[in-house]
This record gives sequence, C-alpha cells and structure tokens, in this order.
Amino acid sequence: MTTHPSTARQGVGPLLRAWREQRRVSQLELALRADSSARHISFVETGRSRPSEEMVLRLAEHLDVPVRERNALLLAAGYAPRYPETSLDDPALGPLREGIERLIGGYEPYPALVVDALYDVVAANRGIMALVHGVSQALLEPPLNAMRLALHPEGLAPRIRNLRAWRGHLLEQLERQIALHRSAPLRALYEEVAAYPVPDEDPAGEPGEPGEPVPYFALPLRIEHGGRTLSFISSISTFNTPMDVTVAELAVETLLPADPATAKYLQESVS
Repeated sequence: MTTHPSTARQGVGPLLRAWREQRRVSQLELALRADSSARHISFVETGRSRPSEEMVLRLAEHLDVPVRERNALLLAAGYAPRYPETSLDDPALGPLREGIERLIGGYEPYPALVVDALYDVVAANRGIMALVHGVSQALLEPPLNAMRLALHPEGLAPRIRNLRAWRGHLLEQLERQIALHRSAPLRALYEEVAAYPVPDEDPAGEPGEPGEPVPYFALPLRIEHGGRTLSFISSISTFNTPMDVTVAELAVETLLPADPATAKYLQESVS
C-alpha cells in the first residue's frame, strides 16, 4: 500500500481532520490528549498554523494513525518520513524472519501463519499446509492470499461447515482494517471476496463420529478435513510499537484447537 501522490498537496490539516473525525474525537478531546489547545488544533486543521514534526507525530499517536499513514502526514506537513519500509528479504530483518519461523514452527502441530497488510501469506507452518491440501493450485501460487484461500469456492469455502458465520467474521475483519488504514487495495480485496458465491445454507450433517457438545467461548472455524470436522479458535497478534512500516503491518494468526478431538487429531496426524 503506497501513499497517494496528492497527499503532500492536500496539506496536513485536512488529513488530520479526517483522521480525527473518523476516530470520532472532538478538537477539545484531542487537544487534551496531546497537551495542546482546541484553538491550536483548529488552526492546524484549517491551515492557519503549521504543526511541528513532534506535534504531527503526537497527534497521529493519539488518533491511532497507522505507521504508514503517519509517514503520509509528515510528508503533507513538509517533513521527511520517519518510518522506513524495509523488505522482508532485507538482511536487516533477518532476525525477525528467523523469529517468525521459530514462533510458528513451535506452534505445530497446530496451524499458524503470518500475513501482511493485504492478507498475503508471508510464512506458514505445516499445520496450515495440511489444512489447505487439495485446494485449487491456482490459489496456492504466490502471493498466496489468506482471504481468497478461505472464501474462494475453489479454496477452503466448500469445506467450512459454518461458512456463512465465518465469512461474516472475515468480512467484518476486513471492514475494520479498511476503516483503520483507508487502503484502496484492501477495499478492492474486500469487494472481490465479498462477491464470491455463498450457499443459502451451510453444509448439512457432520462428518466423523459425533461427540459431546462443546461450549465454544468464541466463534469457531469448523472445517472438514480427513473425513471429520475440526474446530479452531483464531487468535491474531501484532508487534508492539513497531518502527518500520513492514513490521507494523504484519500479523500472526494462530488457530487454537477448540475441542479435545481436534487437538488429539492434529497431534496424531501432523508430525
């Protein structure tokens, strides 16, 4: 996701006002958070006052502006970007790559993957690769996209037993990301996957042996695999206080077995 070339011409004031309104924060509230005054915030937003570099960053922090967009605010205010965007292949991020591989490898036999801001998969463990076995080869070609893989009719969608609920969860997740990042590519991805066909009802019946009802504590992903239904709870983690755009946009998703039968099956089958 790149900064639009008109950002600098637009000026920092309208951009800050747009972020403030999107976060539903008043000028007074923002001023109190940033140790400023509502008058100064008003002058910045209307272009009557040019904020210092420190003030731009302070306002961005209190408005929870993503790191990439903080660079855009700095450019619009006439300052150099503060946060680099380093390729994952860069030697400087070698320790990060190694740490990610150890993290998701240590999570085996349970599935785990790492995605970027557009949900392209940058790393996945053997638990994930076992789940996607048998999907269309076209969906597995780089860049492998987690949203397409889950919702495409030639992907995992036909095997997801609660597809309608899980699809709704994923689309809501995308909508939250779009609201946070205001990304045109992310919006295009949403429109693509939201247009995939969805059955009027979820698949009937449950393959595998019936068991005792499980009191789920969160919406599970219930997916058919190897002639039985596996159930997972998804957890997503990001890096704290990142100083690089690439790192800020990475997310680690782990799938925790939601019932004893799923945990036992994975421990026996993924080795």
